[in-house]
Amino acid sequence: MCESNVYLVDQQGEKTLVMESVDKVIPKEGDVYLENIFGERLTVKGHIKEMALVDHSILIAE
Repeated sequence: MCESNVYLVDQQGEKTLVMESVDKVIPKEGDVYLENIFGERLTVKGHIKEMALVDHSILIAE
C-alpha cells in the first residue's frame, strides 16, 4: 500500500496525527489539501516539512 499518515508538527516538535491512510496531498498557498482512501477530505493550514514515504509519514509544519 502507498498510503501515509499525516502529522501536524508544532514549534516544539510535537507531532499530532491529522489523518490516516492519505493517498492525495496537494500543497496550496499556506494550506495542504489531504484526501484519504476512505474519501475523507481535509485542508490543513501549514506547509509540508518532510515526506518519509518508506515510513508512510508526512509532516506538516504550522
